[in-house]
Amino acid sequence: MRLSPADFAVIIAYFAVSLGIGLYFRRRATRSVGDFFISGRNVTWWLAGTSMVATTFAADTPLAVTGLVARNGIAGNWIWWSMAFSGMLTVFFYARLWRRAAVLTDVEFAEIRYSGRPARFLRGFRAFYLGLPINLIIMGWVNLAMVKILVLVLGVTKVQALGIALGIMFLTASISTLSGLWGVLVADLFQFVLMMGMVVLLAAYAVASVGGMGSLAGRVAEVQASGGSSGSLLAFLPEVGSTWMPLLTFFVYIAVNWWASWYPGAEPGGGGFIAQRIFCAKDEKHSVLATLWFNIAHYAIRPWPWILVALVAVVRYQGDPSFAADPESGYIRVLMTALPASLRGLMLAALAAAYMSTIASELNWGASYLVNDLYRRFLVRGRPEGHYVRASQAATMLLMILSAVTAFFMESIADAWKFMIALGAGTGLVYLLRWFWWRINAWSEVSAMIAAFAASLTAQYGFGLSESDPREFAVICLVTVAVTTAVWLTVTFLTPPEPRDVLLAFYRRVRPSPALWGPVAEEAADVVPCRDGLFNLIDWLAGVLMIYGVLFGAGHLVFGRTWIGLGFLAAGLAFGAVIYVDLSRRGWETIGR
Repeated sequence: MRLSPADFAVIIAYFAVSLGIGLYFRRRATRSVGDFFISGRNVTWWLAGTSMVATTFAADTPLAVTGLVARNGIAGNWIWWSMAFSGMLTVFFYARLWRRAAVLTDVEFAEIRYSGRPARFLRGFRAFYLGLPINLIIMGWVNLAMVKILVLVLGVTKVQALGIALGIMFLTASISTLSGLWGVLVADLFQFVLMMGMVVLLAAYAVASVGGMGSLAGRVAEVQASGGSSGSLLAFLPEVGSTWMPLLTFFVYIAVNWWASWYPGAEPGGGGFIAQRIFCAKDEKHSVLATLWFNIAHYAIRPWPWILVALVAVVRYQGDPSFAADPESGYIRVLMTALPASLRGLMLAALAAAYMSTIASELNWGASYLVNDLYRRFLVRGRPEGHYVRASQAATMLLMILSAVTAFFMESIADAWKFMIALGAGTGLVYLLRWFWWRINAWSEVSAMIAAFAASLTAQYGFGLSESDPREFAVICLVTVAVTTAVWLTVTFLTPPEPRDVLLAFYRRVRPSPALWGPVAEEAADVVPCRDGLFNLIDWLAGVLMIYGVLFGAGHLVFGRTWIGLGFLAAGLAFGAVIYVDLSRRGWETIGR
């Protein structure tokens, strides 16, 4: 695809604005590590929430969704749609607890909840594990998406595309090192508006290129008939006997995966960059609203433009060997053929925005672990704030280089998603319960992480199960969850509980529900804990139903089923009203007490 001088001007203007944001917020970010990583805890809910949404919308997301739809139909998206259950748990049960914890990173939590060498080991181990290998895998698949885009659009080799991506990443890292989280947040807002506008525009042109929605649905049916597969590519829920999405896999998604697996952006109980945005919020009210807005935008508003382009790719390139080998590339193929030449430069700028928003967050998040929870905590202590800010900037640049190397050895974005989910299967339950059950100790978490890692890799490489096969992926998850849960529960009861003074200090600090804190709650009788578990449960259920009501309502409207779509939307809005009335009745003073 040839780019005109106007295209290059648009792309250069985008990069100039992004760099200007970094320069503008430079002074705010370099005052302290707290300013650099959590913006001095002074961010409004709409900015923090939009940053969460932008971070989960990388250049890899539309490509991965295209691959999922091509292989498993629309229902293949349940691999991430199911995470709405977990996301709403974070909103109503965990956001305010994280805010009360008043830590700089989520792994710092280990030393306020646990004690002694096990707590120190857990903090250091998680900081290294999440900050390097896990973060590099995440950035690797984000880089891989950008590489695929550049290879197809510019006609360069993978190595050359990596070089260009490294240049974009260097600019991103420069902005992150200049401005810290403040620059990342404001850049995310700008980038999100740009990329959402362009993906909606691309979807409109893509559907028009195949004759409209009616023609698209008919041609999808022809693809199904020619392939001889059972089930419908257009089904929102998998059908019995579906080749596209087996019911066993769907069951794992909606009944197990969302609470059992750790996955970036949908961690059970919150964590990662989601927790970082909660920490940076002004108060508990803003932390709750930020995570609520994130989940609504992430699950209910964004998916359909990606899915429509994916369906267009399926009908246009089905039978093409290169598309069969790499269906994720279909999104870029549609971009190159359906979008007018006058808009291609702006679309590339939007994809660069999606790429940069996620890379900036991952760099800042990963550096926070390496500096705050490794370097500052265990290696070099007692230095001035400026020293640690400079160390944070150096760590950001190191992660940038290593992530490019990681991307070189990757092939599939969706498979990397599934590998990550399978790798973290089974750890979720301990992350959910550690806030509410006094008996969990540091060894519970350590054993869960080790058991999940060992069980998942054994299933995949010892028994030859593949995370890219829907049925085998489900088996990997079920086995890993069963083994991991048995291991960490056994370890919990075979090891002593945390010292009473540590448990009391934590209980007083975060004030969780006293139901499973038994003797600790009795001893801290002066603490006024949260006793709104029933109302939180109602809000959680209403939130999940609201998400799926709006998601399916929008989908039915897109496919011309007007009355069904309006019915789903009305139901979604009604459940949203339940949440609004309950939070208004309780008042933010109760939520933030």
